[in-house]
Amino acid sequence: MSQSRSQRRSKRRTRRYATIGLAAAALLGTALLVQRPDSVPKQALRVPAAKVALLLDGPYGARFAGEIAALKQGFFASDTSLAVRPDDPDFVQTIAREHAIGVTSGQKFLLAAWRGVPVTAFAASFLDTSVAIFALESSGLRRPADLIGKRLGCRRGSEGDVIFDAMMAQLGLPRSQITKVADRDGFDALRAGEVDAVIAAINDQPDPTSPGYVRLNVIKPQEYGIHVPGLVYFASNDLIHDRPSVIADALQGLIRGWQFVYSDYARSVPVLASVDPEKLKPDRLKFELQQQRNLVLPTGGRIADYDESRWRTLRDILKFAKLGEEEVPLAQSVNYQFVRDVYRRSPNLGGPGAWSGEN
Repeated sequence: MSQSRSQRRSKRRTRRYATIGLAAAALLGTALLVQRPDSVPKQALRVPAAKVALLLDGPYGARFAGEIAALKQGFFASDTSLAVRPDDPDFVQTIAREHAIGVTSGQKFLLAAWRGVPVTAFAASFLDTSVAIFALESSGLRRPADLIGKRLGCRRGSEGDVIFDAMMAQLGLPRSQITKVADRDGFDALRAGEVDAVIAAINDQPDPTSPGYVRLNVIKPQEYGIHVPGLVYFASNDLIHDRPSVIADALQGLIRGWQFVYSDYARSVPVLASVDPEKLKPDRLKFELQQQRNLVLPTGGRIADYDESRWRTLRDILKFAKLGEEEVPLAQSVNYQFVRDVYRRSPNLGGPGAWSGEN
């Protein structure tokens, strides 16, 4: 009996010592992990950054050359994808919904922002509008006043239509004496004599190698005091607020992309054409790039660096056209700080060596 009790006591002591030993081992292991964090697999500590989508409101082409070059040349610091959405009627809303970065006209952006779409513009690719009025050189139409009593091909409510009306109003010319012909804004209609002039983008005009090419006169609104943002970069408010570094990285990449485009056509045009070789022909690309060059870098300006006066002019033009009301002030929908910060951190982006002059 005494021996049995002794055996039971011995077993209890053994179990107690084993429990104490296990607890001590656990504490020792925890201490070692704290002292040596590198013992934890590094992969478990990494959180991969989410890919950022850069979406274009239109097909690939010269007007999006900076974006294409930035992607192809690896100028984006963040993981960025590039895609076109040419037929999206709610393009600005899509950018907000997908927490993405977009490129569209200043007019389309601002009207959407007024409707409450949560987006913010942070830079521009075309610092001025690409809209112009074209007439056959033989017609003798060279100034806005020459258009009085003429037929003008246009698309109702388009950026070109709105800017044309603003230009004529600013010059005090009677718009009522101009006959607008809807959906006859193509150069074929102009050559066929269906209209006397057309409103179109400057990089849509036929080049000298085009079939049936005729010499044209060009009337540019900028020459008559109309300056508005052309193509603007914008993003969803969530992306700007939650990941501002992504916006800054994208902007720096875009600036470098446009620099690459205009530094040497022999290098940049093949890169641009490679994105869609069937549709993008090198000679045509080069012609369009030449036409839009001053929009990307006006004299005395910097790539992507828009100013508030252009936005105020656009706001006033849209209100004059009765296309919307300024429900959201410019201060809440347009940001100037990203451009300033990028050029402050990387002053070489805007230095003499960053732009080679005539190509």
